[in-house]
Amino acid sequence: MSKKRKNYRLSSSSTEKKIRNKDNRAIQHRLENSILAHLYLSEKPVTSIELSRALAAQKRREDDINSTIKSLLSKKYIQRNGKKHLTLNRNAPLYIGNLEKNPKGFGFVIAPTPYLSAAPLAKDPYISASKMSSAIHGDRLLIRITRIRNDNRPEGEVVKILSHGRDTIAGFYFPQKQGSIVHPEDPRFPFHIKIEDSAVKPHEGDAVIVRIKRDSQSSGEMSGEIIELLGSPDNIDVQMRLVIEKFSLPHRFSGHALREAEKLSDSFKSSKDRLDLRKVEHITIDGETAKDFDDAVCVKKTPKGFLLYVSIADVSYFVRPGSNLDKEAYARGTSIYFPGRVIPMLPENLSNNLCSLVPEKDRFTVTAILNFDHNGKLLKKEFTRSVIHSHRRFTYTTVKQILVDKDSSIQRLHKPFLTQLELAYELATALYAKRKKRGSIGFTLPETEITLTDNGEIAAISTLKRNFAHQIIEEFMLAANEAVAELFSQNKINALYRIHERPDVEKVEQFCTFAKTLDLHLTKADNRPEWFAGVVEQCKGTKTEYLVNNLLLRTMKQARYSPDNAGHFGLASSDYTHFTSPIRRYPDLLVHRELIRTILKDTSEQKEHRRGLRLQEKGEFLSARERVAIRAEREMNERLKVRYMKKRIGETFDGIISGLNDFAMFVELRDLGISGSIGIKDLKDDYYLHDEKRYRLIGELSGTTYQMGDSIRVTLLDVDCQRNRINFVPA
Repeated sequence: MSKKRKNYRLSSSSTEKKIRNKDNRAIQHRLENSILAHLYLSEKPVTSIELSRALAAQKRREDDINSTIKSLLSKKYIQRNGKKHLTLNRNAPLYIGNLEKNPKGFGFVIAPTPYLSAAPLAKDPYISASKMSSAIHGDRLLIRITRIRNDNRPEGEVVKILSHGRDTIAGFYFPQKQGSIVHPEDPRFPFHIKIEDSAVKPHEGDAVIVRIKRDSQSSGEMSGEIIELLGSPDNIDVQMRLVIEKFSLPHRFSGHALREAEKLSDSFKSSKDRLDLRKVEHITIDGETAKDFDDAVCVKKTPKGFLLYVSIADVSYFVRPGSNLDKEAYARGTSIYFPGRVIPMLPENLSNNLCSLVPEKDRFTVTAILNFDHNGKLLKKEFTRSVIHSHRRFTYTTVKQILVDKDSSIQRLHKPFLTQLELAYELATALYAKRKKRGSIGFTLPETEITLTDNGEIAAISTLKRNFAHQIIEEFMLAANEAVAELFSQNKINALYRIHERPDVEKVEQFCTFAKTLDLHLTKADNRPEWFAGVVEQCKGTKTEYLVNNLLLRTMKQARYSPDNAGHFGLASSDYTHFTSPIRRYPDLLVHRELIRTILKDTSEQKEHRRGLRLQEKGEFLSARERVAIRAEREMNERLKVRYMKKRIGETFDGIISGLNDFAMFVELRDLGISGSIGIKDLKDDYYLHDEKRYRLIGELSGTTYQMGDSIRVTLLDVDCQRNRINFVPA
């Protein structure tokens, strides 16, 4: 018995020692981060004594500080500057970036910038919940990398919160016996906010905006005050505000920017550096509800083929570098389009008036004058600042009625423009054929359109019908974008290109593995655009078309903006940029400024618009803004679709199995563009196993299979409006 007691005491002592050692390591680790943070914030090298004084306020012992300094020196995080001073090592694995937090507590630092000479990272670093300190989603952090995982993902920890990403959060109000709380709407903020006295008096469940007090954070809770009542979350405008808050979208223009916009002249006179093209019969072709008309075109017949004018709104004339309008447009990066709503990049006086190429009005433009042969080959290109007069506004529907349906009554209404529209059809057909021949990939995924009533209710969700009128404008804009990029490339001009890099070989191989389960006999993948275009063409009109297009698109990298002209893989184009939409895309405005500088041989504007951030950094920032806009638009559409389906619980739909995992299979309703899931627990007829290699679920007893790509009839079980989820069961 005594021997057992002795062993027990030894075991207990050993455990206590391990705990003490673990605590000591944690203390030293925190001290290391305190020293790194202090040296980062210091504008000059620091002595050990100065460091000790600074950390004394944190009740750090001098012995601990000195031993930690030695540890950091040995790890090469810091270095000596002379005999007495310390500074950060230029090569220390320290990085700065914004935290993207997951509702489960962990997070990633997005596109981190290396501190001084630290090596660039292949992937965004992972931060575990225990290494997060008190950082919340959106905070700007100084982090250090602690290891590189087997999947090449860096793992790190927070050294210092450099700035807070936000001081307001949207959420839902709930009164309690003692005070009240707000549940943040965004699950990336997993805490409650205790509400102090407020003049705003919401009802239970109302959406509100809260200003949080960051120094109040403790035990997963914060305090704050309600600064704005949004109203019922069932209201679509409230949902739009919630999306705006979730993605921190700039949506109000400053008084300075609005005053600048109102002061702009509406006089459009020609000048010596602006070609008068008002007699050239430009037309616009847009959607029925369009208000910001970026582009107007005119097509003429020539002995060798076609003459195409592509005139684009001269936004650079109104939005000067460094102005308040310019700063706010850059911060937005792009206009954001929600169903029935828009968050414009420019104030309305510009986007819908002075810059917009409205019919029967003179407007300033930048024009690409392009000569093509009969086969769509570019023979000559010329660019000029211009003044035009839009002679007629067409919609896609009207052009289809004229060119495709041959509606004689509509043709009579637009008789003066019939010849030009027919020429436009011919040229667009030639350009399309030429582009397809070189391997441009034409994905055939349906787009959905959400229509709202005048009261802001969802009227319908339908598949957007594309016709050749859309193709005409698309081909002309692509041709103009390529011509501008080609000019930059030929003249070695430092400009912003729109690039799309080759997909990763591993992703293409995964796609090919799946294609075998669909009995698709593909040629060997060679990672060229022509191969991808061939796969799309092979599946056209088959039952696998939708799924193959969807999965093939997922293998692609995201297009982005860069001064390094890497070409555009999806378009099979060696030179491509964005020139045609400066009212709604800031990169196009930068391209206009560079183009104008080139054609006018003027260096003053070059110096002016390149102040501050370099072109590479602008490309990265604007690519990031584009990604945020895409995510926000997608989220708004998902919210509306969930609310639309809420009224259709119990109805049956035809769908396709678009994905599988151990817990659910995912179903797409193609006609509605709506995604939902069937929980494996809801498949009551058998116990189903996930066969990863064959992309299917298989019943253990019956052998019944659910194969990815199969059609399936489903019944809507329920929807979760708070988490934007739609749940089905097999019909």
